Amino acid sequence: MAEMVNVAVDAMGGDNAPAEIVKGAVEAVKEDKRIKVFLVGREPVLKEELKQYTYDAAQLEIVHAEEVIETAEPPVMAIRTKKDSSIVKCMNLVKAGECDALVSAGSTGAVLVGGQVIVGRIKGVERPPLAPIIPNVKGVSLLLDCGANVDARPSQLVQFAKMGSVYMESVIGVKNPRVGLVNIGVEEEKGNALTKETYPLLQNCPEINFIGNVEAREIAFGAADVLVCEAFVGNVVLKMLEGVSAALVGKIKEGMMESLKSKVGGLLVKPALKKTLKGFSTEEYGGAPLLGLNGLVVKTHGSSKAVEIRNSILQCIAFKEQRINEKIKEKIVLED
Repeated sequence: MAEMVNVAVDAMGGDNAPAEIVKGAVEAVKEDKRIKVFLVGREPVLKEELKQYTYDAAQLEIVHAEEVIETAEPPVMAIRTKKDSSIVKCMNLVKAGECDALVSAGSTGAVLVGGQVIVGRIKGVERPPLAPIIPNVKGVSLLLDCGANVDARPSQLVQFAKMGSVYMESVIGVKNPRVGLVNIGVEEEKGNALTKETYPLLQNCPEINFIGNVEAREIAFGAADVLVCEAFVGNVVLKMLEGVSAALVGKIKEGMMESLKSKVGGLLVKPALKKTLKGFSTEEYGGAPLLGLNGLVVKTHGSSKAVEIRNSILQCIAFKEQRINEKIKEKIVLED
């Protein structure tokens, strides 16, 4: 029998909490019997939400947490003072080994701080990167960092490349993943001081399949499987991709409604278009793992609906079964 994967879910974090969080958790336990969810939040509220669903009670447990860390709160202060908050309690469940992972759509700052301060970094990891899966025309890529380290050093980018390679190969199933350094040109001498110094380090790293610089316009075409950059660049890339995708979908829908002919044509292409657009939806790939910690921490969008919460919970299965942390430890030890 497969070992259970215990996931702490911050039921009070995000724009759509607790309704969409609870719904996503229920969908996850229904989909996979290997999952047990610990819903962390205000017990009376969560019990009321759960009344509308049927599920295996052995797979879902409520952990009461009275406080909530709001998005606008200073993260360091919030983590220190709100010990009875849903985020902190989730972190402590992972730290204690009671849960293998946590999923939160709450304050990004609090998740990043709590991950490092409470869950803790793997020995040898300089900085944990936030690593979302982003869709492209060939499949998906892993972008790291996208929000945790805006002033990273070259040695840290090398670690990002190693950790990202482990994740893509073991969780996504991409053999010998291609690693690209996000830059303003493909030539080796292009870029700022950080990319110029990082390039030869990646080039001389035998543990990764480095293919050189990747320009932003090539990202959507699947130029690399692992995209390495510091968080400022990564966040701009991620937000731009999300914005352009949303704008294009809006314009396509608008165009389909312009005339009777376009409406008829829209009905004919709707099934194929819906399938294509689904592949470019970030919701389908779950949240962004914070790699390099002693347990798995997954941050989802603040606006996450049930589908993204469900997929974020389910991605925790592969993380545990593929022993991602053990493999990252091996990579970092080799580095030393």
